[in-house]
Amino acid sequence: MYSQPSLPGIGAAPIPTDRLFFAIFPEMDAARRIAKLARGFGLEHGLSGAFLAAERLHISLHHVGDFAGLPQGTLAMAGKAGSAAAAVTPAFEVEFDQVESFRGGADNHPFVLSGNHGIIALSAFCKTLGGAMEKTGFKLLATSYKPHITLLYSDGHVARQLVAPITWTAREFALVRSLLGRKQYIVLARWSLLS
Repeated sequence: MYSQPSLPGIGAAPIPTDRLFFAIFPEMDAARRIAKLARGFGLEHGLSGAFLAAERLHISLHHVGDFAGLPQGTLAMAGKAGSAAAAVTPAFEVEFDQVESFRGGADNHPFVLSGNHGIIALSAFCKTLGGAMEKTGFKLLATSYKPHITLLYSDGHVARQLVAPITWTAREFALVRSLLGRKQYIVLARWSLLS
C-alpha cells in the first residue's frame, strides 16, 4: 500500500469550527410572531424540517468568514467596522410582509420571511456596514442579496405570497459567532444605532 510522504510545512487546512457574521435580531415580540407564522405556513404547506427557535431568528447582514477558532485580528477589524457603521446610522423600521422559498440544493430550499418596501432602510444599512468593512480591510464578494429571515430548510417549495406585516424598530446589530454543526449562536459584540 502506497502512502504519500508528508512535506515539511504543508498539511491539510484546519477544519472550520466557527462562523462569524453580522446580524440583526428581531425584538422578542416580533420574533415570537415570526415563529408562530412560520409554524402555521409549515403545517399548511407540509414543509418538513426543524423551524428555528424564536431566539435564533435573525437577519444576516454580512458574512465575516469561517475559521478554526477565533482570529483576534479579524475580530478587531470587525469591531472597527461595526463601530464605524453604528456611528452614522439611526435606528430604523423593518417590515417583512411576504414568505417564499429561495432556490437551494435539490432538497434544501430555505423558506424565508422577506419584504419589499419595508426593507429599504435595512438594505441601505447593509450597504453602509459593507462599506465600513471594506475600509477596515475586508474583501466582500459582489453578490446580490435580499435581506430576509430564514425560517427553515425544507425539500418543499413555497411560491412568494403576502402575509400580515411584521414590523419592529432595529435599534442595534451584533457580531455573532456560530459554532458550526452545533446550532448555537454566541453574540460577541453589540452596537446601538443612533436614537
